[in-house]
Amino acid sequence: MIHVSLSEEITNACPDLHVAVVACDVINTASDERLWKEIAEVETDIRVSGKLEDINKFPPIQATRQAYKRLGKDPNRYRPSAEALRRRIFRELPLYKIDTLVDIINLLSIQSGYSIGGFDAEKIDGNLILGVGKEGEIYHGIGRGELNIAGLPVYRDNLGGVGTPTSDEERTKIDMNTKKLLMIINGYSGKEGLREAVDYGAILLSRYVSATNLEVELISSETRVKFLL
Repeated sequence: MIHVSLSEEITNACPDLHVAVVACDVINTASDERLWKEIAEVETDIRVSGKLEDINKFPPIQATRQAYKRLGKDPNRYRPSAEALRRRIFRELPLYKIDTLVDIINLLSIQSGYSIGGFDAEKIDGNLILGVGKEGEIYHGIGRGELNIAGLPVYRDNLGGVGTPTSDEERTKIDMNTKKLLMIINGYSGKEGLREAVDYGAILLSRYVSATNLEVELISSETRVKFLL
């Protein structure tokens, strides 16, 4: 598994941050009707159980937005991905259909409220460290072009940024040739609910992309626990 660490800069600003790192081998497909049926069921549950104006009160989303504010970023202009996806659901806009692996990550994100990074592990150069974006730092968000990540939490490898809660980077994105997944679930609200998200993610990965060799590491400023699923 790729080593993931949290910088002092980020843990000082976000002391409750707990991160789950999931690594596995996968077989990606263009689409899966069974998965989209499950996505539709979760969309319905979200619409029935909440309102558009309450999205920002959901603890994982609320905590991510607060982290943005502490780091100097406007969460209304640069929305966390989980919030943006849930807003589409309440506005009855279709979710993006990319490929099965990305669709799984989006499902897990809307269900849990966590902004989740999904990377082709073979495209990552070295280890990852979570820090804070700097002014002028070059970053190309997937489908967004050049993104101003100053003040955003950002995972970096040896070559630069690969992931923020708003958008992952083009360089390490998942595609149909992805065989090794690295998925990072970012719990700015703390560890409560994080293990449940990991367990649901593992079920989805096993069910829809034949995941094998699943490994999980739970990381905070003080602890690091690794286990197999």
